[in-house]
Amino acid sequence: MKIYSVEDARFKKYGKIVKGIDFSGLVEALEEHTPLPEGVEYVPGLEILEALPVRRELVSKSFGEMEIQIGYCNGHNSMLNALEYHKSSEINVAATDAVLLLGSEQDMKDDFTYDTSLAEAFLLPKGTAVEIYATTLHYAPCGVGDDGFKVAIVLPKGTNLDLDDAHAKGEDGHLTAKNKWLLGHPQGNLPEGSPMGLVGENLCVNR
Repeated sequence: MKIYSVEDARFKKYGKIVKGIDFSGLVEALEEHTPLPEGVEYVPGLEILEALPVRRELVSKSFGEMEIQIGYCNGHNSMLNALEYHKSSEINVAATDAVLLLGSEQDMKDDFTYDTSLAEAFLLPKGTAVEIYATTLHYAPCGVGDDGFKVAIVLPKGTNLDLDDAHAKGEDGHLTAKNKWLLGHPQGNLPEGSPMGLVGENLCVNR
């Protein structure tokens, strides 16, 4: 599939490049202190990342003084597999080149299905940070070619942690973690019982 740059005008409906914040220390910490597994590993918050000075800047400038968590999503991946959304923005900071597969919540049907042919791919270059809007469908990044990826994930504190209550039916049935609504693909190799919602091809960025 065609891969656009996050600097392309097409990206503006999904998010924006974050400027005015120095992410170099965060990129260096991701490179030095986080793994690059064969699969995909997501950690909501990591102390060594949250201790960096950039956390205070992000709290003040990007999250309106709300508390945040800084974790990572690292590994090797080239497939869509699922899409998720939050009721808040998310900031991604690339420590390697990575590809983001994105869609719009506005294109979801009333039955919470989404046609994968509407998704678009964007290259997030190493050292670049982007804000992904709350209305943007997204999931794990993809690597460039066979290369793995390392991306910091910044979200309001508590996002993606285990739920306290049972949820079922409609949008509520797609809530799989705190502040995380999931649309899975039948061929996405997701955990048993995951809510489905993606129709069409399970997209691959490397073909």
